[in-house]
Amino acid sequence: MPAFRQVGEKQLPNPVLCMAWSPKRDLIALANTTGELLLHRLASFQRVWSLPPSEYTGKEITALAWRPDGKILAFSLGDTKQVVLCGVEKAEILHVFPMQNPVTCMHWMEVMEENSALSSFYNSEDESKLFLPKLPTLPKSEEKSDEIMNLLGEVRLNILVLGGDDGFVELYAYGMYKIATLTGVSGTCRSLSLSSDLKSLSVITEVRSADNNPEICYIQLDTALLSDCLPEVTRMARKFTHISTLLQYLHLSLTCMCEAWEDILMQMDLRLTKFVQEKNTSTQVQDEFLELLLWGQSSPELQALLMNQLTVKGLKKLGQSIESSYSSIQKLVISHLQSGSEALLYHLSEVKGMSLWKQKFEPLGLDSAAIEGAITAVGSFSLKANELLQVIDKSMKNFKAFFRWLYVAMLRMCEEHVPPELNKMTQKDIAFVADFLSEHFSQNEELFDRKGKYFNVERVGQYLKDEDDDLVSPPNTKGNQWLKFLQESTHLKESPLLFPSYPQKSLHFVKRMMESVIEQCLQKPAEIIGKSVNQAVFLPLYTVPESSENTPRLFELPSLWNDKKAKMHYVVFCMPEISPCKLYLLRKGTDPNRHIPNSVMSIDLSHHIDNADDDNAAAQSEYVYSCLDARFYDDEMLTVVLQGVEDNSWHVLAQLPLASTLSCETEFKWEPNLRLDQQGSAIPCQGLVLGNQWRELESMKAQFVAVNGIRKVACVLSANLRHIRVFEMDVEDEDEEGADSQNASADQEGLETTMTSQGQGEEREEAEGEAGELDKNKETVGKETTKNITDHRIFS
Repeated sequence: MPAFRQVGEKQLPNPVLCMAWSPKRDLIALANTTGELLLHRLASFQRVWSLPPSEYTGKEITALAWRPDGKILAFSLGDTKQVVLCGVEKAEILHVFPMQNPVTCMHWMEVMEENSALSSFYNSEDESKLFLPKLPTLPKSEEKSDEIMNLLGEVRLNILVLGGDDGFVELYAYGMYKIATLTGVSGTCRSLSLSSDLKSLSVITEVRSADNNPEICYIQLDTALLSDCLPEVTRMARKFTHISTLLQYLHLSLTCMCEAWEDILMQMDLRLTKFVQEKNTSTQVQDEFLELLLWGQSSPELQALLMNQLTVKGLKKLGQSIESSYSSIQKLVISHLQSGSEALLYHLSEVKGMSLWKQKFEPLGLDSAAIEGAITAVGSFSLKANELLQVIDKSMKNFKAFFRWLYVAMLRMCEEHVPPELNKMTQKDIAFVADFLSEHFSQNEELFDRKGKYFNVERVGQYLKDEDDDLVSPPNTKGNQWLKFLQESTHLKESPLLFPSYPQKSLHFVKRMMESVIEQCLQKPAEIIGKSVNQAVFLPLYTVPESSENTPRLFELPSLWNDKKAKMHYVVFCMPEISPCKLYLLRKGTDPNRHIPNSVMSIDLSHHIDNADDDNAAAQSEYVYSCLDARFYDDEMLTVVLQGVEDNSWHVLAQLPLASTLSCETEFKWEPNLRLDQQGSAIPCQGLVLGNQWRELESMKAQFVAVNGIRKVACVLSANLRHIRVFEMDVEDEDEEGADSQNASADQEGLETTMTSQGQGEEREEAEGEAGELDKNKETVGKETTKNITDHRIFS
């Protein structure tokens, strides 16, 4: 009886370029040639959601990787040279960071090492919650702000490894903070695997050989510094990830503030600008309004401005808009910008304390001077946010008094009834409006005459403009006793204890400056750690003929695997030009100094079957296969797609146990000056062992496979990259074909409510076009059952 139960099959409209199973859930992510990212559920291969390509991110997905907890999906884009972190539950882009080179491969691993220092850190990591209030969620994007904070994930260290052209390799702690930039890798990275003990990084690269053919090489990089300083690396990375997350939170807060500032607030400025440009009199605008204030008389031009353009109704609406908008911005500054800045200062101060512990953190490149500069920049940002609060507070008082007076004056012009509560204007109120006119209008008229800029009465919007220009109307600091004292004090004038305030600059400008300083502060450890990494092993494996250049790079062997228990790196690959019917296995210890016997072995994919019948007429048949794809199912099993050499239509999905291969006693001695394919005949070889762990893939030109041994699932992709079949691997009873396979998805409860409706809607769209295909697939399943029962003896 055939192994593995098929639980889904689908013809996709666009070729698939990447596929990766979630480590925690029965979900598989697919990326196609249009730049679309798809998430499918194991059961019936139902689509959960799709993330279309966008101009903002890019349209050429080159690699996929899941965060070890299965909550974040990372993908790289070749056209825009960016890496994107996407929330799995809502298909929401949470974080985007640029790369110097296009990323060709990525690997996201979790550190499994344990020690007492790490355990105490895991328990105390949330100490900041004791000292800092919880950051409030952002308006209009509450889900987004919660997701941003979820970017932190679990405390245990996980590292996203990225590789690209020209030996480009970078490591990102928690997928957010660049912890190392590696040098010395030659060629283009094809696949990566960082060991869970952090002792070494395995890299498969493609280098141009002397005869200009692509040469596949195995490189092992010694990352001992990360391993030796694991508690310190974890603490530092966690703090910097907090900082990166807070910077994004502040960016979102500022975006909400810009949205709260409405264009309607510019109406007064635009009308006054037009009034100044068109008025025929030489009288200043300030004098025109003062004349109206003191004598109740106005020029025909001012009367036309107020009655025809501004109108009584428009003035009332403008007053309400200003009060509402200013109030919203004020709340955002107090609850979000200031809270985020305080949290940022807290974490940077802790990092500074770490940097002063030179014995522990100096080897990692923590620079106390750079961190001090970052703290100063955050302080300046807090000062600017506080300055904006003062401007808002003053503007609200000014505008209230000014609009109240102007509203009464306009009612009188219309000869309408003035409510008694508005008619009472004290001498103090008149003086307040006169001061407002004097301060705002005279300064604006001077600016207008000198620079030709627009009339600017509204003072808050200038702080929210993302421009390098100075503020049009900076705050008036004349008479400020504190500033006067600082200027006259020689000791305090340049004191590092005082944060610079940048009175001429906008809030956006100071924020960008702060981000730049913190970014420089974060870069130093990545450079220092990167320089500590050196190449421990370089093994040229084989050459690839130019004819295979059209094969999708993302699926090509070799495949890498890290055995966490045995602390080994495994590489599985084929050398079709030398021996098309063999599969090769390379082993290296995660510790580069550890000698591993039998480091190279091969599996012969041809074997003899005894077909003796009842008449004892013994006959021998030989079945020969070539390997199309091979992936590590777990530490003890390989999942392979095999193709018959004589019958190319014969495709098989099989599980190969590694125990017999690894027990090989013959030692292979590698000649250092030769590629592996030039000494392939000396590699010890073991026979193929299949047992009943196989299944013929009928009516499918299978080519590639993606597996997850934890969830016990496999996904097979055809050579045209559009036909997919999904299997549960540890089920042998195909009579249960119609059973509900969702019972294996217990960890998906958090996803069900948000995903089911999306998946069903999208499935309906695809159903009509695929009805015929699905009927055909049902027939295929029935044929497979009969066919496999007949042919079972071939492999047993």
